[in-house]
Amino acid sequence: MRKILIPVFLLIAGLASAQETKSEAPVVDSTKAWSIEGQNTLMLNQAAFSNWVGGGANNVGWLAGVNYNLTYEKGKDLWENVIILGYGQNNTKGIGTRKTQDIINLSSNYGREFAKHWYISGGASLQTQFAAGYEDGNNPDAAKISNFMAPGYLSMGVGVTYRPNDNFTMTLRPANARWTFVLDKDLQYAGNYGLKNDGDSSLFQFGFLGTAIYKVKIMDNISLINTGSVFSNYLDHPERLVLSYSGVLNMKINKFISTNVTLDLLYDHNQIQKTQLKQTLGVGFAYNFDNGKKRSENKDNQSWLNK
Repeated sequence: MRKILIPVFLLIAGLASAQETKSEAPVVDSTKAWSIEGQNTLMLNQAAFSNWVGGGANNVGWLAGVNYNLTYEKGKDLWENVIILGYGQNNTKGIGTRKTQDIINLSSNYGREFAKHWYISGGASLQTQFAAGYEDGNNPDAAKISNFMAPGYLSMGVGVTYRPNDNFTMTLRPANARWTFVLDKDLQYAGNYGLKNDGDSSLFQFGFLGTAIYKVKIMDNISLINTGSVFSNYLDHPERLVLSYSGVLNMKINKFISTNVTLDLLYDHNQIQKTQLKQTLGVGFAYNFDNGKKRSENKDNQSWLNK
């Protein structure tokens, strides 16, 4: 009997040891390094009049846009990419078709964390528009004042990025190169967008660039995204700051329908020595998506893009 119990005891001990070893196997981190968030929008507006004493002109308009944020987070690495595209038109009887929105904004910023929430970073951005713009409300019979890559702004620089959570990001680049491109020959005159000589197609500047993005949840279905930037050219009149602000107020009705209000302010001495303002309001279809959980512990703060 003793001879039988000894091997049975050894077998039970071996199984228990194997079970303990199995339970101590390392846990695989299933959190995705890449996170893709985005919003696709299509806004429509229309007005029709028939024998209306108060007057008015029949019109129909549309505005389409995408806003993607592609982020890579792993260890000390942070790589954020933003794609903003938008274009819209309005057709009014007796006046014709005019564009109401036109934007191309692409940016990429890579950082390596050196202290909590602080990153040594470098990146680039491109800003321009799709189509030509004209002095008289985008009337093609009026003088042309802009076009694709006329102007176009390309910035590249290095500095630091502060990102305490997913709702706030600030980047400071004390060394930033900025090129202004004017690739439309009709607009290549001295003074246009700071060009030095007739026929020049670009202007080089080098200076300081600061940018910030702050996202605020006002209510469950109402959010505000604030984006601001400042640029100072070390090489020529550093006191002439290029200032810009963009605000997007999103009021979500349901999963597919929302209202967007946008406000853009810009001051650039090389464009026009006045503050530029653009405001849009639209109601239409909007689809948000989020393909996976970010590594950040502040994922719950991303209320600006609810499913």
